[in-house]
Amino acid sequence: MSKARSMVQHLKHAEGVRLLLTPNRSLSWRGNVRIWLCVVAVTAIIATGMALAGAWVIIPFAGAEVLALAAGVYLTSKACQRQEVLTINDGDIRLEKGRTRKLSEWTLPLRYARLRMNPPAHPFAPPKLALIHRDVHVSLGSFLNLEDTEALVSFLESRGLTVERKQPEPEGGLWF
Repeated sequence: MSKARSMVQHLKHAEGVRLLLTPNRSLSWRGNVRIWLCVVAVTAIIATGMALAGAWVIIPFAGAEVLALAAGVYLTSKACQRQEVLTINDGDIRLEKGRTRKLSEWTLPLRYARLRMNPPAHPFAPPKLALIHRDVHVSLGSFLNLEDTEALVSFLESRGLTVERKQPEPEGGLWF
């Protein structure tokens, strides 16, 4: 059985360590379009059959269904294109966020920055991570799964970043 590709990739960098964090992209854009076209074909066949049987009112609803599915596939694919690049050198830790190009960047002093781990909302979710220095509070890897989050935390801790683990709030009832 083959192991799934990690969403935390080590990149070569001359001045230190660079990590590329990406969400799980289980299917390419082309694959998403192919599945959508298959759904369109099946929907068209069914809608045509129903229209020929006299239920012509099904056609606008089938069209609305196909358009809603297209919008969902597009928005999901767009969200899966985001990425974060974390660079650690001798004195700084730099986080860059964006999709096809860098949209935002933060540089924090490695010596004084901390990685805060907030407890998960429920037992199956990963903890929420944030880089913190003074009044700067930047979320990190919000799209990572539990395994990749744990690997990222242990790697950053091995590089000298202080990890601040917040204790979960006491439970007063159901966990959800």
